[in-house]
Amino acid sequence: MKMAAEQISENVWKVNADSNIFIIRLKNLVIIDAGNAAYKDQIIKDINSIIDPSEVEAVIFTHLHYDHIGCFDLFSNARFYASKQEIKNLRDNALGTVLEPALAARISKMKLDDITGLGISEFEVINSPGHTAGSICIRYGNILFTGDTKFQNGYGRTDLPTSVPEKMDETLEMIEGIEYDILCPGHDY
Repeated sequence: MKMAAEQISENVWKVNADSNIFIIRLKNLVIIDAGNAAYKDQIIKDINSIIDPSEVEAVIFTHLHYDHIGCFDLFSNARFYASKQEIKNLRDNALGTVLEPALAARISKMKLDDITGLGISEFEVINSPGHTAGSICIRYGNILFTGDTKFQNGYGRTDLPTSVPEKMDETLEMIEGIEYDILCPGHDY
């Protein structure tokens, strides 16, 4: 698997390691999704080529599956954010939310803040149920970060414990109405 850091725009980078991690340099450093721990060594190398992870102030999870949260511990000074529904899913069924037992136990003990308290005016947070009940997309200028809701050539699975398949068509239709120039999905498929 080819892993690399790639600049998306003037202040946005993508680290591709199975799932995508996005680094956004605003007044503060923000991360969208924290990647799959199976690729941690490469993720560390790629992220360190762009930023100092200790300077990240916020990590936003589009959803709480293991391949999007696995390297959360790289960001020792960050606050962590997810949707209220995704946090509820975690509290109600950690394993069904994270899909990996050891990581589910670890993430259940950390403080997760509701994304509505993030306070970054440049971000539009969009609830996008389907892949999970608490999935979110984030629009930043002309860039749309979609997690596993929408890929370049499809959309995320809807057969997982916290999926809501009956919502996916409505969500995808809603996303089609959003103006953006650059799609930044959770995976490059």
